[in-house]
Amino acid sequence: MSAALEIEGVSKRFAGLRAVQDLSLRVDPGEIVGLIGPNGAGKTTTVDLIAGFQRVDAGSIRFGGKALAGLRPHKVARLGLCKTFQVAQPFGDMTVLENAMVGALAWTSRLGRAEAAAVESVRRVGLGHRLQSRARELTTIDQRRLEVARALATRPRLLLLDETMAGLNASEVDVGLKLIQDLRDDGLTLLVIEHNVRAILALADRLVAMDHGQKIAEGRPADVVRDEAVVTAYLGQPHDA
Repeated sequence: MSAALEIEGVSKRFAGLRAVQDLSLRVDPGEIVGLIGPNGAGKTTTVDLIAGFQRVDAGSIRFGGKALAGLRPHKVARLGLCKTFQVAQPFGDMTVLENAMVGALAWTSRLGRAEAAAVESVRRVGLGHRLQSRARELTTIDQRRLEVARALATRPRLLLLDETMAGLNASEVDVGLKLIQDLRDDGLTLLVIEHNVRAILALADRLVAMDHGQKIAEGRPADVVRDEAVVTAYLGQPHDA
């Protein structure tokens, strides 16, 4: 099977800091891959490199067989790869519907089609009753849902989720888990950064663990959360899967 996303030998340096070092990983079509590790491990930098928000210093990133090097985020999104942000960044004075339409305008210039796609994506994340609300009026959790809706409106084939369940209570996490699982059932491929160990164990087909910009473990979730290097760098103790 050809990889949906393939990263080979990717490195990124910020001044004297090596944020990502010689990283290689792949995500297969229809797969949910979890990216875990302590703060500063290089996880968000990795997804920013994939989505075009940062440029790689070395190595290659291919999506559906196409090289992404040098492409700006809107070009990457048009190929079918989109990310959410760790901190929600809505257009505060625009409505929920208008925010989602921004995503849809990545693939169509027809406002009617953009609006229909935006309505569908907003309803998909459970915000259908807030279509005409200003984004700044939403709670932090609902702003995070809006981030996902805007990404879905781009019609992605692969979605990069950066801590979309941070700060959610147990029942809200369960709702988030079901949404992500449903998205995969609908045909989406996902690379998910998540610190909630229970959530990522419930979601992921595979885990990739990072520390200091490097991959330290990869494999079945049950194996990775018991890996000695992962326990030492991140978890503190083995987790039951």
